[in-house]
Amino acid sequence: MLSERRLQVLRAIVQDYVGTEEPVGSKALTERHNLGVSPATVRNDMAALEDEGFIAQPHTSAGRIPTDKGYRLFVDKLAGVKPMTGPERRAIQNFLDGAVDLDDVVARTVRLLAQLTRQVAVVQYPSLTRSTVRHVELLSLAPARVMLVLITDTGRVEQRMVDCPAPFGDGPLADLRARLNSRVAGRRFTDVPRLVEDLPEAFDHEDRGTVSTVLSTLLETLVEENEERLMIGGTANLTRFGHDFPLTIRPVLEALEEQVVLLKLLGEAGDSGMTVRIGHENAYEGLNSTSVVSVGYGSGNEAVAKLGVVGPTRMDYPGTMGAVRAVARYVGQILAES
Repeated sequence: MLSERRLQVLRAIVQDYVGTEEPVGSKALTERHNLGVSPATVRNDMAALEDEGFIAQPHTSAGRIPTDKGYRLFVDKLAGVKPMTGPERRAIQNFLDGAVDLDDVVARTVRLLAQLTRQVAVVQYPSLTRSTVRHVELLSLAPARVMLVLITDTGRVEQRMVDCPAPFGDGPLADLRARLNSRVAGRRFTDVPRLVEDLPEAFDHEDRGTVSTVLSTLLETLVEENEERLMIGGTANLTRFGHDFPLTIRPVLEALEEQVVLLKLLGEAGDSGMTVRIGHENAYEGLNSTSVVSVGYGSGNEAVAKLGVVGPTRMDYPGTMGAVRAVARYVGQILAES
């Protein structure tokens, strides 16, 4: 276990290196921070931190920089989440409140996160499998053609055309709409198949084929494999950190193009807690020089998706964590009110 003083020294090194981009020496630390000890004591503390792998000497200068292990300890023990100021909170709310639909919410969230953190923002669309049904609308387009509209509690809208095996009148269509919503409205998607399996039996024999076709289309919509969608923004921000990436940022850019990689980075959507993955904690080799800060968002207590940022390990962790958490909270409120 590190002593409290050495933890203070590590915190000071991280703060100075993030702020100045320069390796930190003992003289600078004692001048900038009220550590209450002599430069010689600080040098001894820095030597101990280096021996334990929390800081490293990048080249022959006297300065030291944090390692992944040092950043990890900083985040776990030393970094409080920096709260957003009143004006910042109002700016977030005003920017997101203007959204007209789910796509607009996600697009605005990506832009906002990238601007607030000056890093790469990644926002996952709400997952259908973790959503509930708000309403199912059925519209007659032709005697044997119906439009099915599925509306979720997160504001997601899915439309499908259904070609019926026989003409389907307005009366039976209205009956099907009412019976369907009475069973599935407010229920989890995973419960829907069980709730509607005997529904065709409530209709006349000649209408059962059409009812079954409509239900099949609904169930296919609920389980579509392409539901995991992402939006990414602010990639150009990485160019400001060229010297933070060994050799080149190309591996980082290539990784950001892989949706499967990004989904794994964000983590399981059902986990609403804050996650910070630092450097080599990211399983994808191309992202070993980055950190990922993510958190779940949703319209209730359970997260329906994740959002976060990707940036260099030399990151303002308290500020980034505060921005990510604040944006996630406002997005959740918007979904709850939509």
